[in-house]
Amino acid sequence: MKVSGERVAEWAGVRLGYRGRAGGALRKVFPDHWSFLLAEIWLYSFVVLVLTGVYLSFYFHPSSEQVVYQGSYGPLQGQLVSEAFASTMHLSFDVRGGLLIRQAHHWAALIFVAALFLHMMRVFFTGAFRKPRELNWVLGFSLLVLAMFGGLTGYDLPNDLLSGTGLVVVNGTILSVPIVGTYLSMFLFGGEFPGDDLVARFNAVHVLVIPALMTVLIVALVALTLRRRPAQYPGPGRTNRNVVGVPAQVFLVKSAGFFFLVCGVIFFVAAVAQINPVWEYGPYRPDQVSAGSQPDWYMGVADGLLRVMPGWEISAWGHTLALDNLIPLLAGFGLFLVMGAYPFIEAWVTGDDREQHLLDRPRNRPVRTALGAAWLSVYLVALTGAANDLIALRLHVSVNSVTWAVRIGLFVVPLVVYFVAKRWALGLQRRDRDKVLHGRETGVVKRLPHGEYVEVHEPLGQEELYALTAHEQYAPLTPPASGNGDGDGPTRVQQLRAGLSRRFYGGGSQIRKPTEDEYKEITHS
Repeated sequence: MKVSGERVAEWAGVRLGYRGRAGGALRKVFPDHWSFLLAEIWLYSFVVLVLTGVYLSFYFHPSSEQVVYQGSYGPLQGQLVSEAFASTMHLSFDVRGGLLIRQAHHWAALIFVAALFLHMMRVFFTGAFRKPRELNWVLGFSLLVLAMFGGLTGYDLPNDLLSGTGLVVVNGTILSVPIVGTYLSMFLFGGEFPGDDLVARFNAVHVLVIPALMTVLIVALVALTLRRRPAQYPGPGRTNRNVVGVPAQVFLVKSAGFFFLVCGVIFFVAAVAQINPVWEYGPYRPDQVSAGSQPDWYMGVADGLLRVMPGWEISAWGHTLALDNLIPLLAGFGLFLVMGAYPFIEAWVTGDDREQHLLDRPRNRPVRTALGAAWLSVYLVALTGAANDLIALRLHVSVNSVTWAVRIGLFVVPLVVYFVAKRWALGLQRRDRDKVLHGRETGVVKRLPHGEYVEVHEPLGQEELYALTAHEQYAPLTPPASGNGDGDGPTRVQQLRAGLSRRFYGGGSQIRKPTEDEYKEITHS
């Protein structure tokens, strides 16, 4: 006998035409690993962002018109402030629960970007971007960029002195773009900076444009994830043709509980940790700058590159090119462009056109792991540059010394990190090879009849042996004898591809895993 819920689902399935697809989705199996929770964290944080954002929009007035503040905060009473700032103060001090919602919205934004960033790094280091998931990577990376700009526009809406100081930097960067920079600035701010429509236009972008685009990307990502077989970590019984995990019903129940856990953590943090106290900064004034201004962490890389760039300018044909803003802009754009295009670069280098549903252990792809670690090191060094004034103040050193350290670090640290990460991965591969052939060290020392002391090794179980040897090792590509079929030898593109392939998978870039014959010879099995 069918229960009420099943009858309702059957009725809706027949009339809405999704019965087959819904039934198929409920029969799916989802791999179970803690790292997959990162995707759920950013998704549920986005839900909190939307819900709290709707609440805030009921009280926020996106206007730059000057009014006299008459709210509950005594130190600002009688001062001229913008309507945006006055409504933010009203929301913080006079609306019941308003400050909690404001802080929950801001913390949810930080957690959303952080979880999305970590999720993308997990996808990168495990190779989850390989065919057929290249589009997932592009959509996810686009979502990360949109999230960063969504945070930037929301950060500037209160029209306080801190956000205004950040907008001065944004305006200077836009003006540095050749030819179109002035027009972009005039359009964005509704006139010469700071303009009269700054808050209204940023509000439209923050509330309408960016959330709409992000929603489209999220729906597309979820749809692609449900239509394809989930990627899983290698293990016994796991192949490119199957999925080992938990049923969809169990996954949905666990996800529902995790959703409430994420919401609870966000609101707990919002209740106990103050963030963005605009009343301490005061309203924005073009003739003032907030001391110790720091952007949110995800925009720190851009601010850090701007701070450490020398004040270079060149003049040509009656025009001045502000390289001190343009070069950091191009460097930041290139930093993200390279990472966004990486799946296609690696596919071209390996020549692998097969579908991949098993994830990599980062140690088994030393060059990819080293490149990702070097990319992160550039981000972190630039983020350090964004706090050069605070570091100099706290450590009692010259700000110029900190700036020069960051400048040098931007070129030296990535090279060092690349070398160390690659050698570390190769060392872990060697350890895995030794464990497979000789077993696990037990710490038990045994004396042989002829007096020699040896440590007793314990053979590995079949599950661990499989995990250490299941990965595939690529052979570097070799350029064809003739690139155009006319006997002239390989083309430059073919030579470049072969050279990159040797860098990725040639000698010194991976450790040969033990063969079955080697294992049997040593273990006498």
